Amino acid sequence: MDLATVLGDAAPHLSVTRDGGVVTIAFTRPDKHNAISYAMWHAFGRLMPALAEDERCDVVVVRGTPGGPFSAGADISEFSTLRADPDGARLYGAAVEAGEQALIRFPKPTVALIEGFAIGGGSQIALACDLRVCEPRSRFGITPAKLGIVYALGSTARLVEVVGPAWARWILFTGDLLDADTALRIGLVHEVVEDVQARAYELAATLRSRAQVSLVGGKQMVARAAAGRLEEDDDVLAVYQQSWTSAEYAEGVAAFLAKRAPDFPGVR
Repeated sequence: MDLATVLGDAAPHLSVTRDGGVVTIAFTRPDKHNAISYAMWHAFGRLMPALAEDERCDVVVVRGTPGGPFSAGADISEFSTLRADPDGARLYGAAVEAGEQALIRFPKPTVALIEGFAIGGGSQIALACDLRVCEPRSRFGITPAKLGIVYALGSTARLVEVVGPAWARWILFTGDLLDADTALRIGLVHEVVEDVQARAYELAATLRSRAQVSLVGGKQMVARAAAGRLEEDDDVLAVYQQSWTSAEYAEGVAAFLAKRAPDFPGVR
């Protein structure tokens, strides 16, 4: 993967590093509180499909700069230029949707490591990840009601999937910030921990130790169930078949019979 080509104009503001099978995507724009630019949204749309094809990538961690914040959201300074008229707003919205959906549709597990605040597009990116861990001082908010913007349908659907319609209304209508305890209580995050960096990478290591065929297949099943698609069609049967014929299935059964821990990374 040619990172320079994939990241394009976003290269100065997005870092992609690898540690074994764990890939970290970090916002590196601390002078702008890691605000997400138009170029960065576009880059997500290219980067996630490239990582999906990378057999060395098992898990992706998304984070801000060390110590936070995760992200202040969309780069509002671009609104008076790139979003200055309806056509510009439409194009900008399409880039945001493409970047967000690329993260949601990424077939492998994703973890949001949230230090400090995740506002607007920051919360949007965090919600697009499968698992979210934050620290006690983290704050969350989605603020289109403060900008005269209607939150996109796909983004709203994801918010409803995560926190339910009642809390989605509260978050979108008030535009108020939620503290970490409230975020945990309503399901916006999975854990609140003091050493969130250590916990996020511990979680990534756990996911990497599991059968990837189960995680990839399970992610597809959760997405289908959340969308109300409960029929076991040919696509679902193909996922089952892939697991039954995988080296990981053979290793899992062999390990169970031998009463030992399975070595799934060793057979991938």
